[in-house]
Formats: sequence, structure tokens, C-alpha cells
Amino acid sequence: MSQATRAPRSSSASTACACWPTPPGAAPAPGTASEPPHPPQGRPRPGGAARCAVTVCRGCCCGTPKVPGLDHTAQLTGLRDSLAAVAPVRVTDCLDACERANVIVVQPSADGRRAGGRPVWLGLVNDPDAARDITAWVKAGGPGLADPPGVLDLYAFTPSRRIRRPLG
Repeated sequence: MSQATRAPRSSSASTACACWPTPPGAAPAPGTASEPPHPPQGRPRPGGAARCAVTVCRGCCCGTPKVPGLDHTAQLTGLRDSLAAVAPVRVTDCLDACERANVIVVQPSADGRRAGGRPVWLGLVNDPDAARDITAWVKAGGPGLADPPGVLDLYAFTPSRRIRRPLG
């Protein structure tokens, strides 16, 4: 999937972090209430309910020897194998957050989105334990439906406005 197929994100400035789901009953962070999905929503299950989706960057820096000490193929294979029955794991070209390689984006399911979940960008996912924590969280429901393991706070980031602005 190329960058041109990614949905644009809201370009309004906000000091509140839109990475984690909005708690039930709380107002969403400014500029995030109508934020379109990014990356695109997961494929529907046979029963019709959309699932979480996991997007793994494998562009110019992520998944390359520029990030040493990690078996990138094993990381991707492990995510795909462990999430096969739960969520699609997609590979995309550069997400333009190279300073945070390896980047993984967890997109909420339709139910998670309705519950206030928003896409969560995770950077520097360079050890097997982080991938296992992401897997456990997605299996538990992902953004909007399950609290992420606390350690994932260390990996979460808000992408720059350059990434979020509409692609034209």
C-alpha cells in the first residue's frame, strides 16, 4: 500500500494526545472527533463485524538493517501468525516517521471506533516483548475496547502534522 492510499488525518493542532481511546463519557480531544480512520479500516469478518487492523511500516528505515539487533522478518511473521484469527496485519511503505523506526499502527475495530478508540501509532517497536504486548492488546479488543498494556505508553506517539495533513 502506498502513501497515496492512506486516509488523511485531521490537521488541526491539539495539545491533547489523540493516541489513546477517549474514556467513556469524556469528550474527545479537540480536532479528533471527526478524524477519519488512518490507516484504512480492517476487512469485515464473515459475520460482518470489522476487526482491528495492524499496519507495519516496512519502508526506507523500518524493517531494514538501519534498525540493528532485531529480526525484522521474525517480528512480522510473529505478528501475522499470532493475529491471524483476530486482525489483519498489513505491510505498508514508509509512514514517514523514520526517527521512530520500527513503526506499527493499530487501527480500532468498528466497535472500538464507536467506543471512542482512535488509531494508535507505536514507534521504536524494536524488541520481541513489545510485539507480544501489541498482540495481547489487539486480542483483547484493541483501541476503544481494551486498555493497552502500560508499557505501550513508552512506544505511543502522535505523528507530525506533515503526516496527518491531507495528501494531495
